[in-house]
Amino acid sequence: MRVGLYPGTFDPITLGHIDIIRRAAALVDKLVIGVAINRDKGPLFSLEERVAMIEAECAHLTEQTGTEIVAHPFENLLIDCARDVGAQIIVRGLRAVADFEYEFQMVGMNRVLDDSIETVFLMAEARHQAIASKLVKEIARLDGDVSKFVTSRVNTALRERLG
Repeated sequence: MRVGLYPGTFDPITLGHIDIIRRAAALVDKLVIGVAINRDKGPLFSLEERVAMIEAECAHLTEQTGTEIVAHPFENLLIDCARDVGAQIIVRGLRAVADFEYEFQMVGMNRVLDDSIETVFLMAEARHQAIASKLVKEIARLDGDVSKFVTSRVNTALRERLG
């Protein structure tokens, strides 16, 4: 069974994330969405809320693709999380050149730690390339319309949280 790991904070999950998840599901039999705990980022949504959002947003993708998609919280090294879930590949989404520079360094370090786990980069579709959770939260905080960046369910959660 080919297992992939798509890690991130997903605070909140965006249409860009969902696009990468949908396309990554075509590459593997099981896709684990690694939800980083990362206390330093001070997430808007709790770990439990982020996992629930991912599960809700990905349920239809499992039905559409036939690929098992599960959310898996983690707080250890990414490469250790990959080992824990039995992943042979790590999926990373790229939006811009700046993403590539950071990801290139991460791949180098991960290859030193475990060269049996490959990293696969997927470019976000053009309409999703500008979407970043940080920007979505800022727009929502300032009472802007984020409906083009997140699902209606996530939009509602943002509105409720930010009042």
